[in-house]
Amino acid sequence: MKVAFFSSRDFELPVLEKENKGKHELTFIKERLSISTVNMALGCKVVVVFSNDDVGEEVLLKLKDLGVVLICFRAAGYNTLNEEKAKQLGIRVARVPAYSPYAIAEHAVALMMALNRKLIQANNRVHRDDFSLDGLTGFDVHDKVVGVVGTGKIGEKFCNIINGFGATILAHDILENESLKNKVEYVSMNTLLKNADIISLHVPLNSETKYLIDEKEVNQMKDGVMLINTSRGGLINTEAVLRGLNQGKIGYLGLDVYEYETGVFFKKHPSNTLNDQLLTKLMLNENILLTGHQAFLTETALQNIAATTFENIDWFTKGDFNENFVV
Repeated sequence: MKVAFFSSRDFELPVLEKENKGKHELTFIKERLSISTVNMALGCKVVVVFSNDDVGEEVLLKLKDLGVVLICFRAAGYNTLNEEKAKQLGIRVARVPAYSPYAIAEHAVALMMALNRKLIQANNRVHRDDFSLDGLTGFDVHDKVVGVVGTGKIGEKFCNIINGFGATILAHDILENESLKNKVEYVSMNTLLKNADIISLHVPLNSETKYLIDEKEVNQMKDGVMLINTSRGGLINTEAVLRGLNQGKIGYLGLDVYEYETGVFFKKHPSNTLNDQLLTKLMLNENILLTGHQAFLTETALQNIAATTFENIDWFTKGDFNENFVV
């Protein structure tokens, strides 16, 4: 079967080729799927996309015309998909629900500790032969209150790591995770916001979680709070959070995702061509640590993503479907 991989990156190609085992004819396309690139899937029955690819109504209609019968997300999130239109068109859609929750949880902790101990500033100083310590004071995570919003697979792993620091963990989710019993205290969102010294977001982006953190929520937080987001950029109103940061309400901001990252992340831009004033403002603030949606990027995760993607294709070709299929 012919399979087109959109938003493909050099670092994942060897893993994908290995997991394919010569079964399918693969076409790797560096561009993200959009209405302007969709024709590049001509002749392919399967399209494999990443989290920022456009799988809206217009693109789906064109994919149907091209003869595409299966769309595979090589990610857990699929908020860029128009589910209803895919159902109407009879296009099946699968995802990779869990590739390495450890990878993302560990990256969230890395952002937290790098911000806390000001590792970027410290590293920059010593490279200038400056070994002074003024302005580098951090805090003990031990005995701090850490708020975890979302305690699914990733949130659970994050809680387990934080538990090792000896912090108090307040959790919020629509369903309580039984495996975290006696490790966390489930509370209302308001209680979490008012009491947490550190807040980490681990929920999917949907109509219920869009702008989960907005002006109102920022105002409820403790002064100097640390906010970490490794899930989806749309969980926070970036402008509201930036205002909170500039006003000192938010003391630290760690982001691996960005509300308007589509078309910006996953590629290198020529110097002085990035026309995004909000992102520029974020990057100019020394209390922000921003990475380019790389929390998933470990060898284990890449292997699991590739393996599950081809398993999903195999399930489809056999006419069988598992819990990975969302449409």
